Formats: sequence, structure tokens, C-alpha cells
Amino acid sequence: MNKNVTDRTKNISDQNIGVRTDMHKEKCDTKEAAAGKTPAAASDSNSCVIRPIAYMHSSFVTKFGIPRQSGLTDARAEIVFEPEYASPEAFRGIEEFSHLWLIWGFSENTGRWSSTVRPPRLGGNVRMGVFATRSPFRPNNLGLSLVQLEKVEHRSNRCILHVLGADLMDGTPIYDVKPYIPYVDARPEAAGGFTDHTDWQNLEVRFTTEARQEAARSMPEEKLEELRQILELDPRPSYQKDPDRIYGLSFSRWEVHFRADEKILTVLSIEDRI
Repeated sequence: MNKNVTDRTKNISDQNIGVRTDMHKEKCDTKEAAAGKTPAAASDSNSCVIRPIAYMHSSFVTKFGIPRQSGLTDARAEIVFEPEYASPEAFRGIEEFSHLWLIWGFSENTGRWSSTVRPPRLGGNVRMGVFATRSPFRPNNLGLSLVQLEKVEHRSNRCILHVLGADLMDGTPIYDVKPYIPYVDARPEAAGGFTDHTDWQNLEVRFTTEARQEAARSMPEEKLEELRQILELDPRPSYQKDPDRIYGLSFSRWEVHFRADEKILTVLSIEDRI
């Protein structure tokens, strides 16, 4: 892959990181204000108000295409902390852990929570109780993800955690970060409910000549591999399996169009928006 492509991508990220974080914060504050979520609103002694300590910077520009669970791909992302939480002292010892738990908010959810939902793993046709699933339509809109810590970076008044395997949309507010501790968190003998009885078959991903040429011209190899891993998980809604339908996926700065049948997903085009 042309080194200039990689350098260009990194420079764009460096230039925009402060602007993007400010935009994400403003967007989150606006939504909270519109919903009446202010400290004064927490008059109930059993209520609490939490504020983001960081924001996720990822390649997932929209909800479509985000892996349905964390750790299913090696997609790289950055957790950029707000200045008041970015002191190096707050991160002392975090490099000794390989994985982290993220507590975050489903900031794009606009609907009400539902007592039953239809998990994609069950084909979208069977209803389960919301507390028996990881559906985003929850009473408190909180998510939990496990990511791999790649490195810690301190840049001016920011701390940035570089992670792998995140399943969060770009701009997602992060409320807390905790270390994954294998001797208490790992439970290989645990029962997985309905997920133990359903198989999920990955698709074979193919590229047309045109799509592969555009990828070679503008997309770094590691980004291309991330895209392939995302697509092989079959990002289509479980109720849409029309093999002739063309889907559009926004991935970082690229627009990707594809179609898929039961076994093969074909990338038709890759367009660089920059």
C-alpha cells in the first residue's frame, strides 16, 4: 500500500480530532437538554446524572454496519478523553491490562424502551425479554463493550486510548472505563442462553475489479482488512435477504456499495469522499 495513503489518513485524523470531539460533545449536550436531562432534573434521591468522560472516534459513521457485538473484528478506534479526565495520573497502570470494559451510551436512540425485542441472532422473528438480550432499546440506554487496549497516547491536554474490536458508532459518549480481569471476568462454563443454540455463518467477501482498484488507490491495507471483517459478518438487517438489493455502507471516509446472497457478499464499488 502506498505510504502516502497511510500518512494522509493519519494527518486528516490528527487535524480533526479536536473538532470532532467538540462536535460530539455539543451533540450529546443538545440531546440531553432536549430530553430534560440536567442536574436540576435529578430531584429524585434515587436518580443520578452522569456525564461523558470521553468520546469514541471510530470508522462507523452510521449505525448500519456496526458489528453486533464487540470483539468480532479488529477494527481500530480511539477513545478521546475530555481534558478534565485526561491527567496521566488517572491512567497509571492501565497499560498492564490487555482488555478494557467500556460503559457507554446509546446516544442515537430516539425511541422508547421496549419490554420485548427481536434479536438479530434469532432472525428478527422471535421476541425475547429486553433484559435477556443486548438490545439498545433499554430503559437507561447504557451499553457495555469489551475492547483490546493497543496503546495509550497523551497528546496536549487529551489522553487517547487506542483500542481494537469496538462496536461503537463514531461520537459515542463513554461514561466509564474499567480493566478486564480474567480471573473474575472469564467464565468459560457460563450458559449463553439462546446464543448457544444458534449458528452464525460468516459470508465470503469478494470485490469487483473496480472496487479493488479503488481500494488499492485510496484505502490503507489495514482499513481494507477491517472492512472485509465487517462485511463478512453480514451487516444487512436480518429481515432483508434480497440478493439483488444494493446496500450502501459509510465506513470512515469511504462509501461502500455491495450486494449479498446466502453465502457471498460482493463489493461493487468503493468511493473516497475526500
